[in-house]
Amino acid sequence: MLCNYGRRQHQCMQTESFLAKQTTAQKHSSEMASSTSPYKLSMLPFFVLFLFAVSSLGPVMSLPDVSDSDQRQPANQTFRPIKYMQKLKRINAYLKKVNKPAVKTIQSPDGDVIDCVLSHLQPAFDHPELRGQKPLDPPKRPKGHESTQNLTVSFQLWTNSGESCPEGTVPIRRTNEKDILRASSIKRFGRKLRRHVRRDSAGGGHEHAVVFVNGEQYYGAKASLNVWAPRVTDAYEFSLSQMWVISGSFGNDLNTIEAGWQVSPELYGDSYPRFFTYWTTDAYQATGCYNLLCSGFVQTNNKIAIGAAISPRSSYRGRQFDIGLMIWKDPKHGHWWLEFGSGLLVGYWPAFLFSHLRSHASMIQFGGEIVNSRSSGFHTATEMGSGHFAEEGFTKAAYFRNLQGVDWDNNLLPLTNLHLLADHPDCYDIRQGRNNVWGTYFYYGGPGRNIRCP
Repeated sequence: MLCNYGRRQHQCMQTESFLAKQTTAQKHSSEMASSTSPYKLSMLPFFVLFLFAVSSLGPVMSLPDVSDSDQRQPANQTFRPIKYMQKLKRINAYLKKVNKPAVKTIQSPDGDVIDCVLSHLQPAFDHPELRGQKPLDPPKRPKGHESTQNLTVSFQLWTNSGESCPEGTVPIRRTNEKDILRASSIKRFGRKLRRHVRRDSAGGGHEHAVVFVNGEQYYGAKASLNVWAPRVTDAYEFSLSQMWVISGSFGNDLNTIEAGWQVSPELYGDSYPRFFTYWTTDAYQATGCYNLLCSGFVQTNNKIAIGAAISPRSSYRGRQFDIGLMIWKDPKHGHWWLEFGSGLLVGYWPAFLFSHLRSHASMIQFGGEIVNSRSSGFHTATEMGSGHFAEEGFTKAAYFRNLQGVDWDNNLLPLTNLHLLADHPDCYDIRQGRNNVWGTYFYYGGPGRNIRCP
């Protein structure tokens, strides 16, 4: 920079000095980065067809995490301290809102931090219609349902620490800064992008292998889900197995309640299968979220952490493990309750959250879903279920068993007139069966990309 040494001589000299220091500092930073880091960060690819796009955070995600002192600023990136600090300020404000004060903290073997939060301070009670309230007492279970509430079985890795949350608290997986930075934005963190639930995977990159019933009024559903750890080949794809309780016109007024297990590297930062919940009342536009990442779902149990890793898992030609899930509408208060495992009531979705589901469901659905981003120009190799086709059967393919529904009189009954649908059967398929032990069941899944699925 050339200075005009006139009336602003002193100011100009200060500017030159500042620029010289900045140039020296940048040169030093560049030398440090090239000498200490064997890898170079590249621009993240721009995905638009799958859940949780990362384009809007591209510049921010390339910046060093201020909580990680081992990282260095890449030499070919422009450091924007003001923009980054503003983003960090918003992230910290969000973390303060979603991470409630804990009376006890538990370190999980898989790296999760579980906070034991007083029940009446959980995120649900930030909702205006719940503020100042406390969780409701358990409702009556559907007739014909057998539960073993006294059975103590470890379903999640965090309980392997030997620690537990005291009575009067709920275990909540702590959200950290890196979780949010993996999302496309703070606003979209913990939420699904809007997409059609009708099974047309030509749009949005979502592919399914499911069974469903519709045409009547449904007040709940129950099934046992086989748990696996399918391979997810792209950091911004996922693989899940779940139940859907659905109502609405499949337009902007779509209501859904969802629960199951999922592998989602973007949401959780690893490849563990995790117990999850979801809800929306406007087709994933502005309402609802995963787990307890917004006000809505009220947790009542101190033994299950929503979003925590499930353990043990099934193995190919080895031992098989499944989890029981039941969602049903309490006839007295109208809330939708969730049961996990052998009779453990997790909590409920208040009826006021919904429009159509305030009354009943019009569709029940079970099965698997993956995101196919085609980030390499061909079909993803992300697995569904066990990663093997339905025809391979027990110990090889994933399954759902004992499919049941709840009627208007709170009766638990076998489901009939099931419809099967696989968007791309050469990639992921499904087969239904029935016997006296498993009742109505089905095998499903597949490896994704193969000779028949290019």
